[in-house]
Amino acid sequence: MTTQHEKRIAESDLRQTVQIHLPDGRVLEGPRGSQLVDFLADEKSGQVPIVGAVVNGELRELTYPIDMDSKVQPVAMDSADGMRFYRRSLMFLLATACEELYPNAGLEIDHSIASGGYYCEVNDREPFTDDELARLETRMRELVAADLPFAKSIVPLKEVIADFKEKGYKDKVRLLAHRKKPHLVIYQLGSFRDYHHGYMVPTTGYLKWFALQRIRSGFTVRFPQQHRPTELLPVPEYTKLLGTFIQYGDWLATLGVPDVGALNEAIVAGREREVILVSEALHEGRIAETAVKIARRRERVRLILIAGPSASGKTTFSRRLSIQLLARGLSPFPIELDNFFVDREESPVDENGELDYESLRALDLERLNHDLSLLIDGKVARLPKYNFMTGQQEEGDEIQLAPDQIILLEGIHGLSPELIPEIPEENTYRIYVSALTQLNLDRYNRVSTTDTRLIRRIVRDAAQRGYSAAETIRRWESVRRGENNYIFPFQENADMMFNSALVYEVSALAPLAEPLIRQVPFGTVEHVEAKRLLAFLEWFLPLDVELIPDNSILREFIGGSILRAFTPWKSPQ
Repeated sequence: MTTQHEKRIAESDLRQTVQIHLPDGRVLEGPRGSQLVDFLADEKSGQVPIVGAVVNGELRELTYPIDMDSKVQPVAMDSADGMRFYRRSLMFLLATACEELYPNAGLEIDHSIASGGYYCEVNDREPFTDDELARLETRMRELVAADLPFAKSIVPLKEVIADFKEKGYKDKVRLLAHRKKPHLVIYQLGSFRDYHHGYMVPTTGYLKWFALQRIRSGFTVRFPQQHRPTELLPVPEYTKLLGTFIQYGDWLATLGVPDVGALNEAIVAGREREVILVSEALHEGRIAETAVKIARRRERVRLILIAGPSASGKTTFSRRLSIQLLARGLSPFPIELDNFFVDREESPVDENGELDYESLRALDLERLNHDLSLLIDGKVARLPKYNFMTGQQEEGDEIQLAPDQIILLEGIHGLSPELIPEIPEENTYRIYVSALTQLNLDRYNRVSTTDTRLIRRIVRDAAQRGYSAAETIRRWESVRRGENNYIFPFQENADMMFNSALVYEVSALAPLAEPLIRQVPFGTVEHVEAKRLLAFLEWFLPLDVELIPDNSILREFIGGSILRAFTPWKSPQ
């Protein structure tokens, strides 16, 4: 007997067309094998260009051919992945134009700037003149106007290495020497061929928003930010931040490890202990230098404010600074900014109607300024204590500081001028802590310090908070929004910047992070990010974490820190 179900099932010829299903329910149909760009050519995300797509759960370029019916989520420039497509392609455009005009310049794409851009230098000649920089930008715009394709091919690794050796790209040869896969994806624009870590836009015509601007001995390639993807923001003065970047470059020179390939070589040669110890010594020297500066101003400075983005190592930095201050006769007394939250019914809400504890308005600023003023004047203050169960501010202990005590206040708003307007500036010392720059893959492929911090947090959250990698990745965008609103705009307000990045850290984190990231379920939004992170970690050879000192900032994330239970502060009067 034939069932109704069996009557509906029949063998058929393969259709000559395929369909893509968009998130809004629409279905588009076209010839089998058509590229994504053909399907999405008329699609718009407001006024924001679409530069890629997620196809059946996998991130793809617009040149990806559709050979089967698929679910497609367009990726526009106002998303994290979309901006990566754009920035990466723009850097390839820059490298192409530079190779054409100044083939011996030794262009190096160094670090990012908060307003949207990368700081670059040329190493094998004098810095570009204004005319040379203008000529470079003009050539880039000519290539954009020509709307040339970024041609993609898969090339045997041996062939790529031989090509790079011939061109004298020592950094790329070092990096590829330890690659496990036997091939490499190569892009070509005109006669310029190179690899870029990640996906690209289809053609140069997408790269309409950029500018080159001189900064000291280098220049900045300006590009849009994710939240304003079709405009360039003005570049603020960032003298202190740039000084920190230059210092990190000096550290890399001291270590003899200019890029990831060189780090891998050091590990293979058995130099990892040296790299670790010198890296940690450079950190300790910077912390000691900070303590000396504070101690010299001990008659005036009564409040140290420490701010920085998530997973920067602020807690370990604070404790190591405390030890250095104690060695100089100063006793830090910590105050938790969280205890100054306003009552829950008075808390601000975000655009989604959720309580926004990261907003400055979530704090009782009047009470904070009043109590800090009393303590700085040597008077008694009854500090509040916030009850997270009831959402109410309660009265805490009465505190009076001893003459040798100095307040240590850690929180994301520490650099905001609105936090403590009633406290005289001469009584404060502000410190910005962040993984400000990182070892790059090579001179054209930079490593995002945001990625480094995310990997730190994935490892820490799994070990100390019970969160899966998927949960940490899911929260990360919200964390980043808070940083962009309340931390990064005020970086230059710091009296001192501490770069918590360690040259060896990704090699130490990779073996711990990889199994956690591989557990992110396929088909989820987080899996796209997980796959990108795994591809990044593949470049690093593993390093033995047992070699890492127990007071290292990295121990805050991998565990085993001797400072976890460190409480050096004297009881107040």
